[in-house]
Amino acid sequence: MVAPIHDKPRPPRAFFGRRKGHALRPQQAALFEALLPRLALDLDAPAPHNLATLFAPGVEAGRLEIGFGGGEHLIAEAERAPQTGFIGVEPFVNGMAKALAGIDARGLANIRLHFGDAILLLDWLPARSLARVDLIYPDPWPKRRHWKRRFVQDATLAQIARILRPGGEFRFVTDWPDYAAWTLARLLRASDFEWTAERADDWRRPWPTFTSTRYEAKAKREGRVPCYLIFRRR
Repeated sequence: MVAPIHDKPRPPRAFFGRRKGHALRPQQAALFEALLPRLALDLDAPAPHNLATLFAPGVEAGRLEIGFGGGEHLIAEAERAPQTGFIGVEPFVNGMAKALAGIDARGLANIRLHFGDAILLLDWLPARSLARVDLIYPDPWPKRRHWKRRFVQDATLAQIARILRPGGEFRFVTDWPDYAAWTLARLLRASDFEWTAERADDWRRPWPTFTSTRYEAKAKREGRVPCYLIFRRR
């Protein structure tokens, strides 16, 4: 069943459930203590007008990944584009721990992190400051009573539109047909975005530089078919 087309305004809420799974290994715990504070954004201070100042010289701020899981896609993209600054947000301890280990092992200097609620980060970021926002396999919250927890809502899309530059892109991937339909319906009615697909393969196949994750491999093994949606900021 496809969800009703209009979202009612709701008070701010977290779009995630529990924040911690199994206990961290000593090395992971050490990275939380030493590396995360160096990479974490300070949302208590005003955001710089030019986000490039958050990164090493020569790195231009450009992209955000919301809910990066274990960081596979985020880290691969940061390696592929060392002159681009990436901001990643993840509320789960174990996912953040995996990402910190990957960043540390590769010595990446073009990633900054927010360990917490993505809504707070969206509020903090300056208008028209990013070229791309990725939402890769977010929690689908499949039960109807939980749809209010889905990250794609009219209010969050308005915030994403605010922080994207004209011509910037919002990219979304899911293996749940209902969430794909939900997202497409909301983006098609959003005047700030246009869907870039021209043929079926544009949403059936990943974009050329997409990095598949362990979650995607599991979804395919279990017979779920991914959907890849790209929307451009008008």
